[in-house]
Amino acid sequence: MRRVAIVGGGPAGLMAAEQLAAVPGISVEVYDAMPSPGRKFLMAGKGGMNITHSEAPEAFRRRYGARQAEIAPLLDGFGAEQLRTWIHDLGIDTFVGTSGRVFPTEMKAAPLLRAWLHRLRGSGVRFHMRHRWLGWNAAGELRFATPNGEVAVSAAATVLALGGGSWRKLGSDGAWVPLLVARGVSVAPLRPANCGFEVAWSEHFRIRFAGQPVKPVVASCAGHRQPGEFNITEHGIEGGLVYAFSAALRDALAAGEAAVLSLDLVPGRSLERLTADLARPRGHDSLASHLRRRAGIEGVKAGLLREFYPQASTLSAGDLALTLKALPLAVQAPRPLDEAISSAGGVCFAALNDGLMIEQLPGVFCAGEMLDWEAPTGGYLLTACFASGHAAGCAAAAWLQGA
Repeated sequence: MRRVAIVGGGPAGLMAAEQLAAVPGISVEVYDAMPSPGRKFLMAGKGGMNITHSEAPEAFRRRYGARQAEIAPLLDGFGAEQLRTWIHDLGIDTFVGTSGRVFPTEMKAAPLLRAWLHRLRGSGVRFHMRHRWLGWNAAGELRFATPNGEVAVSAAATVLALGGGSWRKLGSDGAWVPLLVARGVSVAPLRPANCGFEVAWSEHFRIRFAGQPVKPVVASCAGHRQPGEFNITEHGIEGGLVYAFSAALRDALAAGEAAVLSLDLVPGRSLERLTADLARPRGHDSLASHLRRRAGIEGVKAGLLREFYPQASTLSAGDLALTLKALPLAVQAPRPLDEAISSAGGVCFAALNDGLMIEQLPGVFCAGEMLDWEAPTGGYLLTACFASGHAAGCAAAAWLQGA
């Protein structure tokens, strides 16, 4: 039997293990630093496990932005439809939500993970928990720190699926970066993705509105426009709508440019209609009452207007309407990487062959979030992790059979 070491027990690593375990003559050993596999996977499913998305393949691929060309072949091998079929084979039903997102019927990650681990163990996969990877020794063996001291493992092939740099407490700490860089592997710096941003709130606004949602709104940035909602935090903003624009905002800040999210606080009403509504006589109403009656602006939305336009009472109806339809919210910096839902950066695709094997390290494959790609939430992150794990596992098996 030829031993394959899978380093990392998240979706990418487990999917690679499943492909390899199906090949006769290969024994699969999974090593993970955490006490149990799939810690981040379970946390991601705590509020409802969004496993993938039902949109058309072409639109699906566009979600990967600058890495669309690299991710597309992986999705061709194991995309959203194959993922749903695979889940059904585990005995887990799925459904498509109103937004097109796909969920397990029970909305939880735990039943899926339990069924998967049971099947993996039944196929002969062995798990070694609390094994933190330390790189290689002089003999080319894998080094692991364990509760009983350091151990060395010899493997015919290795799949690294160590995650990105977010959610350190769940195992994705980016500690693998210097280990690969020391071997001459090209790694793009890890950066926060699907993250919140800092905003210079006034003390009054922070105390009054931290924790409140802003909805409904339509946000615009870098030529993209999207409806949704987000939350005010003590430090700034976070939530689904912010995450959708996080790459554009983060990259603008990195380039030394202004990073501004333009907010339409009155979606569904044209600028002309809103101008006419606000031009109606105010009578004895204060501006706050007038905005509430004529535009539905109150609470946190009114607070945002006062925060950025304290002189709003001096604006004409047209200028006030224009401000409400395009309120500029400038962000100062992304929140720390460890707070982000995911990370950008990682092992550069130029360092890999088509089978995700590191060119400089024959027999060493990479998968999952440790690769240099990013995607929005909505099932796209998990789908690419599964797809890259599937590709790496199949490629590792083929490499062993041809070696």
